Amino acid sequence: MFDAIFFDFYGTLVTGDRQAVEQTCASVVEDLGLSMSPSELATAWGHRFFEAIENANGATFSTLFDLEVDTLRRTLGDRANGVDASKYAKMLKAYWQQPQLAPHVHETLKQISVPVCVVSNADTEDVLHAIKFHGLDIANVVTSEDTRSYKPHAAIFEHALEKMKVSPERVLHVGDSLHSDVGGAHQLGITACWIDRIDRIMDIGKVGHVPIPHKISCIKELGGILAAA
Repeated sequence: MFDAIFFDFYGTLVTGDRQAVEQTCASVVEDLGLSMSPSELATAWGHRFFEAIENANGATFSTLFDLEVDTLRRTLGDRANGVDASKYAKMLKAYWQQPQLAPHVHETLKQISVPVCVVSNADTEDVLHAIKFHGLDIANVVTSEDTRSYKPHAAIFEHALEKMKVSPERVLHVGDSLHSDVGGAHQLGITACWIDRIDRIMDIGKVGHVPIPHKISCIKELGGILAAA
């Protein structure tokens, strides 16, 4: 049924960024003596960050790192005066380059008989570093930096389809974001598989806004979907 499998990376093949974001926000709050809690900062920063991603495609594109720096500055407002926001973005970059591998990833990838491609809202250097760090057998990678677009924008998926030389109806895309992964795949006619991570820190999509053809809670459950196909 499928000629290729697309995988989101962060939150799907590796664990989500909740711990990294919370630790980074705790450092910001402590260093600046803010009256808000790390959780409150994470929420405010997250909303600005997701809004920025929605508007950072094509001519307005910025790397993920630059978006983190800019949205933190804007979240802090006047409190950002004299603050090196890149210091805190580098804390997140450390996570992007050496994230914790999600359970059962190696064994699941070995069971897949069709070509695999990572399609990730990420800076290319970070994803490639993380793939090498974990010794993942993944040769095909498409990032937002490659395509100057962020999921759910069609351009990043179209680039992956062209790279893998497959048609949308013959692809399964697996990801943890209802908005970016499930919604983005759906608009191109790509079958989506939502991996429901209970520790995902934030998502601007909601169940029911887009159809969810497949839903799993662990990557190893993908084997059953592929076997049924």
